[in-house]
Amino acid sequence: MNALVLHSERLTSPIGEVLILTDAEGRLRVVEFADHPDRLQRLLTRHYGAQGYRLVPATTPSPAGQALTAYFAGDLGALDAVQSVATNGTPFQREVWRALRDIPAGQTLSYGELASRLGRPKAVRAVGLANGANPIAMVVPCHRVIGVNGTLTGYGGGIERKRWLLRHEGMRVEGDRVGF
Repeated sequence: MNALVLHSERLTSPIGEVLILTDAEGRLRVVEFADHPDRLQRLLTRHYGAQGYRLVPATTPSPAGQALTAYFAGDLGALDAVQSVATNGTPFQREVWRALRDIPAGQTLSYGELASRLGRPKAVRAVGLANGANPIAMVVPCHRVIGVNGTLTGYGGGIERKRWLLRHEGMRVEGDRVGF
């Protein structure tokens, strides 16, 4: 079996260096913070197998990298333009990740609300696990999911980054709570 070639680019952002991985067709596969190499390794191994991928430096900026640059510069709609994505999660995970893309910048949902939108109101914990397994940070905006009482809950990149992303999108965040 041939290993999947993933083109790797790095983007400096206000919340740290971001690693962007795209395949040969330009489809976005991974967006992860560079200071989380263990999380990245687990994600890649889970999705592609230990020998199922090979990282090579990108020779040109990807459309996803350009969209992330625009997003950090203040164009909050730029990430919506990234349509060419490919993930290897379970069918349920991919369903959750598609639903996350329907949460507009500047809005949040609780895990329960997201489960209800999916027609599975009792699957709150499963939605949370799928949210946490999201391989495409920010483009698939898992940071927009919060606790039922408005609290900031876990985020793979860290709560400080989640807080920054929500504030960047115009949300009022005080401490670990989103203001309504």
